[in-house]
Amino acid sequence: MDLNFARMAKYSLYFQQGVIYTILLSLGTVLFGFILALILALMRIAKPGRSVTSRVVVKGMHLISGAYIEVVRGTPMLVQLSFIFYVVYAYFLTAPQFTLFGFIEGARFVPGIVALSLNSGAYVAEVIRAGIQGIDYGQTEAARSLGLSSFQNMRYIVLPQAIKNILPAIGNEFVTIIKESSICSVLGMQEIMFNTKLVQGATFSPTEPLIIAAILYFCLTFPTSKLIQYFERRMSRGDVR
Repeated sequence: MDLNFARMAKYSLYFQQGVIYTILLSLGTVLFGFILALILALMRIAKPGRSVTSRVVVKGMHLISGAYIEVVRGTPMLVQLSFIFYVVYAYFLTAPQFTLFGFIEGARFVPGIVALSLNSGAYVAEVIRAGIQGIDYGQTEAARSLGLSSFQNMRYIVLPQAIKNILPAIGNEFVTIIKESSICSVLGMQEIMFNTKLVQGATFSPTEPLIIAAILYFCLTFPTSKLIQYFERRMSRGDVR
């Protein structure tokens, strides 16, 4: 098998656009997915008050968050992506019409971020929940003795420690999102794999574009992993005695 990467040079713009699209898609997914995950995790660990109304509300939050997480984790991402694109945004919502950098269409980009965020949020929610519940309850009691409210305790004491503990898992999820964003190519989103297929069709060569795509994904995921490890070491310095 003879490989000729020189002829790929004139298609470099396709790969550049694919990288930009993949980065923006992943960043949007991480942002909104983390917000959703935090909400779901707090719903999962919410504790009822003494009133009947509070117990009913908290019970409902547990059922809704638990059902959502189980459904999302129990169905393929491709099914979820297709449902968001062909059902939700076809019959119930209207995707914003805009264009970024001349090649990113909002009508496809936004549903992609929504679908990936809904999927990622279900997985990260369990990670956050485990991180929060892993904090010693004695710290919560100490916070109450100092007069801190439940919100202040969660914001200033529990969450900072939980995020530090779950940072490696969050980093792995970010790397996973970068790779799994390739599934969006089936709906015409111009990320790396979609543009790789365009180059394959134009050159009638399947091998070289795939090798370039693999290198591009590695160039995105490897530095991300190292960056997460750097922040993990920085945040762990205070733990060394």
